Amino acid sequence: MRKHSVLAWSMVVALGGFLFGFDTAVISGAEKSIQQFWHLSVFEHGLTISIALIGTVIGSLFGARPSDLFGRKNTLYFVAAAYLLSSAGTALADNWYVFLIFRLLGGLGVGISSVTAPIYISEVSPADRRGRLVGLFQFNVVLGILISYLSNYLISQGGEASWRWMLGVQAFPSLLFLVLIYFIPESPRWLILKKGADEKALKILNIINPLNSEQELVSIKNSKLHDGNTSDNLFSGQYKTPVVLAVLFAFFNQVSGINAIIYYAPRIFEMAGLGQHSSLLSTVGIGLINFIFTLLAINVIDKVGRRMLMLIGSFGLIISLFLVAFTFYSGHFNGFAIPVYMMVFIAFFAFSQGAVIWVFISEIFPNQVRAKGQTLGSSTHWIMAALIAFCFPYFAEKLGGGTTFSFFGVMMFCQLIFVWKFMPETKGKSLEQIETNMVMH
Repeated sequence: MRKHSVLAWSMVVALGGFLFGFDTAVISGAEKSIQQFWHLSVFEHGLTISIALIGTVIGSLFGARPSDLFGRKNTLYFVAAAYLLSSAGTALADNWYVFLIFRLLGGLGVGISSVTAPIYISEVSPADRRGRLVGLFQFNVVLGILISYLSNYLISQGGEASWRWMLGVQAFPSLLFLVLIYFIPESPRWLILKKGADEKALKILNIINPLNSEQELVSIKNSKLHDGNTSDNLFSGQYKTPVVLAVLFAFFNQVSGINAIIYYAPRIFEMAGLGQHSSLLSTVGIGLINFIFTLLAINVIDKVGRRMLMLIGSFGLIISLFLVAFTFYSGHFNGFAIPVYMMVFIAFFAFSQGAVIWVFISEIFPNQVRAKGQTLGSSTHWIMAALIAFCFPYFAEKLGGGTTFSFFGVMMFCQLIFVWKFMPETKGKSLEQIETNMVMH
């Protein structure tokens, strides 16, 4: 029963990850119709796609604050409400400005959930199952992307207003998420450290870990007292190594071109000569491969190690991106060459960067500044994602597919050097061992 309780709580919160993935990718099927519907210029179109990402950046920058102030559970209520209002609002919007406001709100939900949901799951999980349970969040993000591609493909047959249905259908899982949050408890660590509600927390700890709940209560209370010789300031010199690693890791995640591909997949396939119908179907293939290889990576990350996954992935990303670039340069579009190379790219991305980023960033920061470190990594990731999504249509139009994908390929070559020379392996080490290696006392 107790095992199932923690799993059930984690699955409810991971539903926030599902909505995060769905909300991020659903725009790809609707973006061309929206551009035509409101007769948007290139700038306005770029803003329409990236406005959700601007919201995500704001949400990820400030996500730790409501989570600490109002509790993890109440913050998740806000996230669910943001998703629900965003999906209904964008589907029913009668002018472009209203549409932008509701897309921005959905982005805020994504940003806050990317900070709050992993924190909640890690705080209610027993130590021996934490990796897999936090992995459930990433797994659900990818599942959300896959389902959004699938629903876009099915709904796209529905005529001119089908883009409204594509965006509106998200209201159903959002409503389910809002209802289910009622049934999960608050994080016991938040209750103890922020509210001093020890008795309430002990009841929850009894469900999580009935044998050692009393000791766990004591160790959580003591954790406040331990870090006497470390600073609260993330940018004090002693945290230089994890700060640089997190920022570079998040930077490389996005200059691979991943979000450009997730947002603009149908358009890229049309640039490569596929019809609209085949393009939407090909994106379902991308979502499916993303899903399969994320699942594979989550299963081997603790055995093979983070660094090895990144090395394998970097080689695969370099090769697949240059193959796409070469095909654009040569102009020989024999139907499915580019979709196949894209799917190879997605497989290697999901197996490396996609699976490793949130695990690695959450491991390299000491307890004292972990939430701030997570926020730094997450917001760097989203700022880069917004920039890439905003610039991609412009560069693809002005420079062409060949040059654009060559740039991504060169960046992945830089990532390979970064991983090979600078990335430490964190597999099998306790957080305290990693901290000793990372922090300059």
